[in-house]
Amino acid sequence: MFLRTFGWPFAATIAALIAAGLVWGPTGFGVVLILAILEISLSFDNAVVNATVLKRMNPFWQKIFLTVGVLIAVFGMRLLFPLLVVGLTAKIGPGTVLDLALHSDHTYHGLTYAQHLEAANPAIAAFGGIFLLMIFLDFVLEEKDYHWLRFIERPLEKIGRLASVSTVLALVTLVLAARFFAGDRAETVLLAGVLGLATYLAVNGLSGLFESSMEAEEETEEEDRRAGRSLVQVAGKAAFFLFLYLEVLDASFSFDGVVGAFAVSDNIFQIALGLGIGALYIRSLTVFLVRKGTLDDYVYLEHGAHYAIGALAGILLVSIAHKIPEIVTGLIGVAFIGAALISSVLRNRRQPEDPELVATDEPSVAARR
Repeated sequence: MFLRTFGWPFAATIAALIAAGLVWGPTGFGVVLILAILEISLSFDNAVVNATVLKRMNPFWQKIFLTVGVLIAVFGMRLLFPLLVVGLTAKIGPGTVLDLALHSDHTYHGLTYAQHLEAANPAIAAFGGIFLLMIFLDFVLEEKDYHWLRFIERPLEKIGRLASVSTVLALVTLVLAARFFAGDRAETVLLAGVLGLATYLAVNGLSGLFESSMEAEEETEEEDRRAGRSLVQVAGKAAFFLFLYLEVLDASFSFDGVVGAFAVSDNIFQIALGLGIGALYIRSLTVFLVRKGTLDDYVYLEHGAHYAIGALAGILLVSIAHKIPEIVTGLIGVAFIGAALISSVLRNRRQPEDPELVATDEPSVAARR
């Protein structure tokens, strides 16, 4: 299974590095390799969270995630999306943006492409930060089958019984971020944050709606047939919106990596190639986690990944005003995942011998989404 899942990333890495060496020489080879490692190190928590969503999709959509999704991730989010952001925030025409991207020494209003992208960071950070914050809040505020940090999770679950509390908390956080970090960019930050919140609510809500429809139709199959509805179509709609959710999630995780990549190279094709390799490994790791049932075996991994997402959301919002080194972001994510993995291993060792642990750690609520 390992070779079947990671064979394509290995082959793509070899081909990409050979191409980088032929086109840009040893320096380009090294740059692409560094960017790939950077993307992988920053995105372990992304893979775990993706796996919690991907396991709800059938094998067909898992393949779509690995094929079409990879093309969107590499060419869309790592190449075209930064061009779109620069064009919109700096109010530059497509031709000028492309010229700036292809020629790192060209400037527009005294700024290079990398500098324009850096200038757009407040809007990028607000959008991605609020989107990721909603994922974190919805996780810690909902009832869970297992508790990792009980002293945090159980009180928050009680607060989560209030309707729309995650949305309220996200909006309050956005206002505070705009007040204390945005300065004269407060209006831009507020608008971008609201768009991030709206995107989360729309995509997550639609996927939940179609999943609910699918479950209802499975319970009333005969009625569905009389009404002429198709279970496959309903499942397909649910999977489609889950797929969109995963792509937006990937975009939110990639924002800091794309901006930070310009500290390594100002060549957009080297950046897209290096980050694309990393994205391919993360997606393959996501599928591997699903097929091996790793999340079921190590039940706190999902918790660790969501705490890492919460930390990343905070880092993105703080980065509106302060530069946060990428190594800090990566180490925080790895620390949460590592701690959750160790806790899961210890739980698995104690559980068969400790009846009280079994009693307190067994699912007490219906299976989560």
